[in-house]
Amino acid sequence: MNDVKWIDIGPVEQLPALGARTLPVQGGEEIAIFRTSNGSVHALVNKCPHKQGPLSQGIVHDTSVTCPLHNWRISLLTGEALGEDKGCVPVIPVKIDGGRIYIDRAATLESVM
Repeated sequence: MNDVKWIDIGPVEQLPALGARTLPVQGGEEIAIFRTSNGSVHALVNKCPHKQGPLSQGIVHDTSVTCPLHNWRISLLTGEALGEDKGCVPVIPVKIDGGRIYIDRAATLESVM
């Protein structure tokens, strides 16, 4: 795949189920890449909307992650805080092609600026 719209960040199998990895981007920001128990992959800016906790260090559930600082649950699908909490973190579009993970280049740059 040679598409400038997408950034190849590596093979799916290097991301453990219920795990996360980070990808540094410009300005010292990070994107968190998550893999759920059913194998789906999601990406968010690596900052909880509450106190900017590192979501990549949180606990991954079915389609959410719990922030390690104050236990806010954030949807991996929408970036919205769940339950009574209010806030949102930018979601980065992801696609899988040929067993590799790709994230949307433009959305990545927009989300961290």
